[in-house]
Order: sequence, then C-alpha cells, then structure tokens
Amino acid sequence: MMRIALLILIVIHGIIHLFGFFKAFGISEFNAITHSISKSYGVVWLLVFFLFGLTVILNLIQSDYWWLSGFLAVILSQLLIINYWSNAKFGTLVNLIILMAVLIGYSSFSFRQKIQEERIHMFANTLTQNREVVTEQALRDLPAIVQKWMRANGILGKEVITNVHLTQEVQLKMKPEQSTWNPGTAKQYFTIHPPAFHWAINTEMNSILSVVGRDQFKEGKGEMLIKLWSLIPVADAKHEEKVNQATLQRFLAEIVWFPTAALSPYLTWERIDDHSARAVMDYKGTKGSGVFHFNKDGGFEKFVAMRFQNSSDSKPTQWTVKATKTEIRNGILIPVECEASWKLENGEWTWLKLKIRDIQYDVKDMPEAVKEQ
Repeated sequence: MMRIALLILIVIHGIIHLFGFFKAFGISEFNAITHSISKSYGVVWLLVFFLFGLTVILNLIQSDYWWLSGFLAVILSQLLIINYWSNAKFGTLVNLIILMAVLIGYSSFSFRQKIQEERIHMFANTLTQNREVVTEQALRDLPAIVQKWMRANGILGKEVITNVHLTQEVQLKMKPEQSTWNPGTAKQYFTIHPPAFHWAINTEMNSILSVVGRDQFKEGKGEMLIKLWSLIPVADAKHEEKVNQATLQRFLAEIVWFPTAALSPYLTWERIDDHSARAVMDYKGTKGSGVFHFNKDGGFEKFVAMRFQNSSDSKPTQWTVKATKTEIRNGILIPVECEASWKLENGEWTWLKLKIRDIQYDVKDMPEAVKEQ
C-alpha cells in the first residue's frame, strides 16, 4: 500500500510539471504559477515530467535503478521550485517525501550489491578437492550415536558435500514480550572447506517498517548486520571474539543440513551418553562447541550451546535449536522446520521459526547462483 501511494504521488507531481511545460508553450494556462515561464524553462519542466514518469515505470518493473531517475527528477524539480518559489514552494514537501523513498531505494540497491559481492568472494575461496564417498570406515572414530545419525540420514555411499544453497521462510520475534510474529524470507549459502556461511534476510515489521539483515562467517570471523529500510544501521558487530564464537556455533548447529561436514578436520566429537554427543569446532583461532541430541533411531532432535546473544553480554546464554519436522531432501534426511530459543531468567524465548523451502547441494555454477537475490 505504501508503494502504491508513493507511485500515485509521483504521478501527480509529474503531471503538475507537465502543466508547466504547457504554460511555457502556450498550450494551456497553468494558473497555479502566476509568473511567465520561458520556453527554455518549459523544456526543463517537460524533462522533469518524463523523469518522474520513468521513475514510476522502472519501479513498477522492479528495476534496480529506479532510484537514479527519481533522484535526478527531484533535483531538477527542486531547482524549478526555487526559481518559482512564491508559487511552487509547496512542491518542496512532495520532493522531500520522494527523496526519502529514493534514498531508501538506493540503500536497498547498495545492500543487495554488497551481499552479492560477499557471496561471490566466499565461493571464490572455496577449495577444490576430490569428492570422496562416505563409507563406514569414515565413521569409525565418531561416537556411536553420531554414527547412527549418519547412517539414518542416508549420507552413506554419497559424496561429501562441498557447498549448499537454501531458501527459508522465517518468522521472528525481536523481543521476548512480542506477541506477534514478523514474517520474512532468507537465503543462505555455505561452503564446507573452508567453513563459511552467508545469510541474508528481509522481514516486514509492519506496513511501514522493513528490516534487512546479514550474518556471515568466514576465515573464522563473524559479522552481524541489521538495517532499518536498508538505510539505518540497528546493529553492526564484527570481528569481536564473542561474535566470532557465536557465528561459529551457528555454523556448527546448521551442519545438520549438510551432514558430511561432521567428518571435517576442524571438528572433534565427544560422547556424552547414548543419545547425545558434543561437537567442538576449532578454526583459525575461533573455538566453540555444542551438544547434539538424537532420538533412539539416530534422528536429530536438538542442538544446545552456551552462546553469546550480543557482543556486550558478560556471559553466554543457553541457545537451543530444535527440529520440529524432518524430511528427505536430495536423498538426505534433514530438519526442514526448526525453532531457535534463548533460555532467559524469566523463561524460554522462542525467537525464530524457519522452514526450508528449497535446498541444493554442490551447485556447479555457484558464482552465477549467488547473484540471485
């Protein structure tokens, strides 16, 4: 609705500039402006009309560059308003509204470009290797319950996974006291050697407020970025010890989507009991751990870790990722619906629910795939 209202406003504003052209060339009187308009200025009024029209068209076809014509139109429009200030000064308010939308449009474009560049860079660093087939021999050093999980998920006899691309439908609660869920969509990319992920999300807080976010883990370092309207930073943390560990633990929790990563040299496993095992991940100076819990058949149930919520926290909080639904995708049994929760002093806060809509392994032309937003 806000987008439609904006486009209607731009159309009306553009038509007013067309009347300025009509007055300059004597086609029609434009009584809103009492001063005469020269033909040279009339051409500028017409140009602004076309630029606003182009802005509307580019926006409707969802072009990445609609903001550029909008910016040029606003600048020229404001120059005309200044020249005819006594009659046209109220157009300044409209230009300010359009300019704000243009800035948000540019910020969204810039954010998408940043995401694309980061994804391409991540895959450029992927190590090429011989893709071995997972055998019983490869499982021998794992705890018994982890071996049971690997057999149950169907990974035996398959080649080790090198990269992953998945799309998610998510629901978020930004605060523990929030009663309603904010819907959103996310895309995530993983490489296993080296271990890295890139996760980008778009969510609507309400009909006006939109939020974009990006988490990534690479070279053993973590980054978390959240922006309002793609423009205003709400959170921006990176390369801090607590952030590094938190993002590493997230990668660790999410290997359930690509189980062959359990065999990676940066992971060590410790038996806890018949149904759980601790995984310790140590990579480029960042170290973290978590406990995987399984049912009697070796099916994954949940991952629990002591994890920092924020870089300002003095101590970690219990973080749990629970599988609520599993399905076979690409021949592998994985959790396709999950919930993530923090154990707070006043109770458990389930802040995230996600559904995997699509998951692809070992995408051959990954540099092209990462360009899709």
